[in-house]
Amino acid sequence: MTKKRAFIVANLLKDDAADFSLRVRSALEARSWDVDSFALEGPPAGVPDFSKRDLIISLGGDGTLLYVARLNAELGIPILPVNLGTLGFIAANTRDSWTESLDSWISGRIQPSKRMMLQIDVWRENSIIGEFKALNDGVVSSQGIAKMVRLSLDVGGDRLGFYRADGIIVATPTGSTAYNLAAGGPALHPEMGAMIINPICPFTLGSRPLVLPDSEIIRISVAETRRSGAMLTVDGQETLLLEQGDILIFKRAGIDSRLVVPPESKFFEALRTKLGWSGDIRA
Repeated sequence: MTKKRAFIVANLLKDDAADFSLRVRSALEARSWDVDSFALEGPPAGVPDFSKRDLIISLGGDGTLLYVARLNAELGIPILPVNLGTLGFIAANTRDSWTESLDSWISGRIQPSKRMMLQIDVWRENSIIGEFKALNDGVVSSQGIAKMVRLSLDVGGDRLGFYRADGIIVATPTGSTAYNLAAGGPALHPEMGAMIINPICPFTLGSRPLVLPDSEIIRISVAETRRSGAMLTVDGQETLLLEQGDILIFKRAGIDSRLVVPPESKFFEALRTKLGWSGDIRA
């Protein structure tokens, strides 16, 4: 019988990550898995090869998971994220509970949570200058501090208008609880098929977040940069400098990210415990 193969990605900036990685390796080997590993300590040196793996285990926080998800975007290998940081909203497994999720997945008692990803293509003068995948969001913004940029927004070929703002967030449901939520946008269930458009500090108070079906195609054009340039930020980790006239196309990526996490009830528990959505028990 062919052994299952796992790949561990450990963020060594997290407390006890190196020792915990060894514990994870031992637990997998005790289950007769072959295991390889890759360590991060700041900007990664090299890129791990996830091909021909059955499972990727992300040890760190949400940022580590986002890094792994983008590298794995074309492969679709299930990812089991373990939170070694503080918030860990997406990385829902803990140091104590991750083996429960692992064994439940191996036995078929739970299926991976399917999370849509964004495909972001950047065009300049009829040529693509950048192609990205995002699990959380793509943000088109001004480069400068407290500077606005003028952006044109189209959805499905229909012009919604121009926005003078600090920028625009295009978020997935998984990313709805990240920058989007901090900027006043809605929180969506992470397994929904939807996209959020959320202007950041728009000059016009009537500009509000918009939730769209995942079948739509969003087009943002850099209409004017004025005293500051513009930039694209992907999942808060990758950046691309933009120029006036650049066009960005956002759409659903062709493959979902599959996360081995506890059942969906944990999402609502996280809203209560990690974001403080407790309400009033006396209401």
